[in-house]
Amino acid sequence: MRRLALILTLTASLVHAQPFELHDTTIVHAGQPTMRLAAGMLARDLERVSGTAPPLATRLADCPRRCVVVGTADSALVQEAARALGADLAPLAGQSERYLRVAGEADGRALLLVAGSDRRGAVYGVVDLSRELGVSAWEWWADVAPAHLDRPAVDGALRLSHAPAVAYRGIFINDEDWGLQPWAARTFDPAHDIGPKTYARVFELLWRLKANLVWPAMHESTRPFYTIPGNAQTADDYAIIVGTSHAEPMMRNNVREWKSGPFDWFRNRDRLVDYWRTRIDEVKGMETMTSLGLRGVHDSAMEGAASPEQARDTLQDVFKVQRAMLGEAQGKPPARIPQAFTMYKEVLDYWNLGLAVPDDVTLVWPDDNYGYLAQLGTDREGRRAGGQGIYYHVSYWGRPHDYLWLATTHPSLIRDQLERAWATGARRLWVLNVGDIKPAEYLTQYFLDAAFDADVLRQDPARHLEAWAATQFGRVHAAETAAILREYYRLAWERRPEFMGWSQTEPTRPVRTTAYVRTGGDEAERRLADYRALTTRAEALAARIPARLRDAFFELVLYPVRSSANLNTRILKLDLAAEYARQQRPSSNLYVRQARAAHAGLVADAAAYNGLADGKWRGIMDIAPRRLPVFAEPVYPTWSVSSRRGCGIVYPAPFAVDGDRLVLRRGRPATRTVTLVSYGGQDARWSVRTGTRAVQADLDGGMLDAAHGHEQRIVLRYDGGADPALSLQCGEQAVNLRFGEGGIVALRAGSAAATRDWTPQPGLGTSGGAMRARLDLPSRALADLAASAPLQYRFATAGDGEVQLRLVAVPEHPLTAANRVRFAVSLDGAAPEVVDITTVGRSEQWKEDVLSNMAVRTWRAGRLAPGMHTLAVHALDPGVVLDRIDVVPDGAPDDYGMPPAD
Repeated sequence: MRRLALILTLTASLVHAQPFELHDTTIVHAGQPTMRLAAGMLARDLERVSGTAPPLATRLADCPRRCVVVGTADSALVQEAARALGADLAPLAGQSERYLRVAGEADGRALLLVAGSDRRGAVYGVVDLSRELGVSAWEWWADVAPAHLDRPAVDGALRLSHAPAVAYRGIFINDEDWGLQPWAARTFDPAHDIGPKTYARVFELLWRLKANLVWPAMHESTRPFYTIPGNAQTADDYAIIVGTSHAEPMMRNNVREWKSGPFDWFRNRDRLVDYWRTRIDEVKGMETMTSLGLRGVHDSAMEGAASPEQARDTLQDVFKVQRAMLGEAQGKPPARIPQAFTMYKEVLDYWNLGLAVPDDVTLVWPDDNYGYLAQLGTDREGRRAGGQGIYYHVSYWGRPHDYLWLATTHPSLIRDQLERAWATGARRLWVLNVGDIKPAEYLTQYFLDAAFDADVLRQDPARHLEAWAATQFGRVHAAETAAILREYYRLAWERRPEFMGWSQTEPTRPVRTTAYVRTGGDEAERRLADYRALTTRAEALAARIPARLRDAFFELVLYPVRSSANLNTRILKLDLAAEYARQQRPSSNLYVRQARAAHAGLVADAAAYNGLADGKWRGIMDIAPRRLPVFAEPVYPTWSVSSRRGCGIVYPAPFAVDGDRLVLRRGRPATRTVTLVSYGGQDARWSVRTGTRAVQADLDGGMLDAAHGHEQRIVLRYDGGADPALSLQCGEQAVNLRFGEGGIVALRAGSAAATRDWTPQPGLGTSGGAMRARLDLPSRALADLAASAPLQYRFATAGDGEVQLRLVAVPEHPLTAANRVRFAVSLDGAAPEVVDITTVGRSEQWKEDVLSNMAVRTWRAGRLAPGMHTLAVHALDPGVVLDRIDVVPDGAPDDYGMPPAD
């Protein structure tokens, strides 16, 4: 009855609630350090929005007229305030990380009570107050200054917060060598390392993101967390649970703490046990999530094991010793102590070989380091008492290539992966590898927002991004900010900036020519045009952003956009310069100069970043993590002028069978680009001649001179009509364009109607609208397709030549060990054929797939008669994601990414 009464009161209060004004307010907090810190954060936030810092107190009697009371439900202060208000705290009993908020008048004072079921519950109540005041989670970490409020106020309605969706939610600070650690050591932290001052800021950020767990920084560049005085106490004061990564069992940082010979269970067991016991005894009174297991001393396979089977069996012995040690230290059964086992890299193989992990231990499923969860739990695995979790990357050091510089994982992929985790019951622990924290701000928030409230996953990620942009920069700029970032993620989906050298690491290999120029250059030109347009939009918006938010906009939007564009420009311009020299075109030296300017832009923007906020961020941004070849400033060649003379047209795909004409599909309007060239570097005036038909040029004419590299790209818009015609005058020469019919037909997966087997995935894939086989679909064989509900595509071909289908999927892994990644295709009613994109381990195929975010498989369709055709795509496994299907005639351009859309 008391619960029902509370619900009725909540409902009524939503109708009749009055705002609670926060001017002339005293913040009264319970005596624990956590409550003191939470009250201090709220006081700072109120000062930032109003200009006035409210006083703090620990007794209600010290608040004269308007009081915000913060504490846990079991504190004397909160119970006193609740009695004064007549508030019922019973709904918080036995709850985790929830709060009750109630406002009212008592003893001549206005009270706003924030009562937490526990320390973190009270903190999240304070965080929600700050959010209502317009304070961003990134107010300090990205300099998002809140708007001024003369009379700040919050909703006065009675509220009971929801429980978090995922119990343990947090971040792993990793690969901190080029940003966070040097910045903390040289600029910010008195410990000259990632010490308590830095961690206090990290933990407050976790508060603001409603996270509760950290895996501390652990590289050799950083002193271990527990060896820096104050770190552990700061975590306890902030009520942050401390865990350790997959490579650090028993709360130890092996890379700098282990100094006792071989890290080998077979040869050095006693020293390992003593090493672990020492730390477990040190932290037994703190909130921890202990990682179990044994790998190499630093992110490598178990030392001394002769086979995977021996490693599997050894781990089971290790578990027994570790759990007994935990139970002895904490004086309670191991089943009541939070523990996790992360099945990272080779450890997942041990699990699949039958490794027995104690039932109360949380199984943590990792991604493959590139954003694709390697495996999730079956129904049987999901019934474990310890539950399941995930470990996910938006930053990574390793093979086949690092991505430590810019955070470019597509939000739609993160959503897809988190939906998989949620659907398979991996809901106990979600940890995100954030690298240096900056510049992964948005991706970190998206991940942790979903971890706290799984309803975030029910909406198109574009909605979350726009709402986030509104919080940072105001509603007037939200739509444009979100559109810019969506395009930034779209371009990086096809190839991350760090991968543009087409090289690999470990061993590190030199950069090579990108696949964007293999068709002759037009695909690279399109990518450069997209980045130019994106940069122009970002710079235009930056000029309109209020002055108080200029630094924030640079950090969160302009820097990643422009730097990504500049690295692409430097690389692609040099590749195009070499390619155009081979084609005897005169623009090569101009392109080299533009490449040099792009590198200068990279250097200048990094310097600007490190100089922001009067040097606050000095040392945080490094444009060449690990000094890999892709980041190195290249040699800038000089090209001699060709002896060729006269004007000519270069068509989009000069190396294709139709390289001497512009290929269109009759009846399908399209936009295409051709290049007018004055060979030999001769100045020439050009113009569009009369007599155009069915096509329209974006320019009427101009000058081919040195400023343009004696070339002009011309955008043509085709209206779909018959017999297109266009003629150009170039100096004294008439240049007639040639047109042909045919070309590649690109079928976007999302162009088909959804079925009971397939659901749309907005924003995902090169097509921006992939289709995913439903996650609860049972794996099936070809013989079981009678009940299938396939995707249906209709397309037309103009010729009667040989055709192949380029089947492009998102390179997912099998949803569970019981599945694969298969679909079946049927053309014009023929028997379906299986396409299996499952990859094994860290194979070359897997490397190619994750570097491009495309699993491309080809299927020869044979000779197709001109006319309409029907393609059906059947789902054979859950979670398969179809991106697009290209119908490619023999001799068509071999594009790296998606062909130009009609």
